[in-house]
Amino acid sequence: MLPTDRRRRLRGYLQSDACMRPASVFDAVSSRIAFALGFEVGMLGGSIASAVILGAPDVAVMTLTELAGQVRRITRASDISQIVDADHGYGNALNVMRTVRELEDAGASAMTIEDTALPSRYGSGGKEELIPIGEMTDKLRAAVAARQDPATVLFGRSHALQAASLDDAVERAAAYAETGVDGVFLMGVREEAHLQAVRSVTSLPLMLGSTPESLGDGLLARYGVKFVLRGHGTYTQTIRTIYESLEHQARGLAASELADREPEPAMTAAALGSARYNAWRDAFLGG
Repeated sequence: MLPTDRRRRLRGYLQSDACMRPASVFDAVSSRIAFALGFEVGMLGGSIASAVILGAPDVAVMTLTELAGQVRRITRASDISQIVDADHGYGNALNVMRTVRELEDAGASAMTIEDTALPSRYGSGGKEELIPIGEMTDKLRAAVAARQDPATVLFGRSHALQAASLDDAVERAAAYAETGVDGVFLMGVREEAHLQAVRSVTSLPLMLGSTPESLGDGLLARYGVKFVLRGHGTYTQTIRTIYESLEHQARGLAASELADREPEPAMTAAALGSARYNAWRDAFLGG
């Protein structure tokens, strides 16, 4: 499937009446497995990308080149429509333009660009800070201008509910909606009143992160929420599996004791795309 077709498919979800949870996808294997299980939309979170690529926490030390390379590996492995957390766009408005171009070239179907001041300012004490609204709207307008494929989906993302106030979040949502982006991504929505306030200033599709399970998908759909992120267990749960497997080995215990944790052959085949490679072998390597 061509990148434009994947992007158009994702845009179809923006027109639907439902709210869905994208698969948390972070590498080629998770991309293939998610698509084999029926997921059409995946999400690469910035914190997960930093963990997978660098083995580092989410402290803005990953580069755009590293992120784009991982996105390319994900989108090459399956036909999933991948949403990418592009953080703050890796700099000012001109850097944002480069970010959009690079991630489009890597096959991303959508990307989110946020209003946090990254990397953390010296003396901030780790407190989350936001850039001015005017600067952020110019960054989003630059992102729209840089888009090469009209089907690519762009979300303006705000952390104002966590870093400032509801009033600031509403003001930012209204401003971002006027830049030409396709949707608004809000972090930290905790109650229905937050949705009511934001929906009063924009009719654009919404995306949410750090949202409690008490706000169910049905309720979110009524407020025009198309995508909701509820954690990245796909990756975080692998940490425990890797740790326990290596701990078992380090203790000199028998590998056979963990045999029940081994994947079924069909799981491995789906993860590695074995059917496709076998077909290519038969077609081009003499059977």
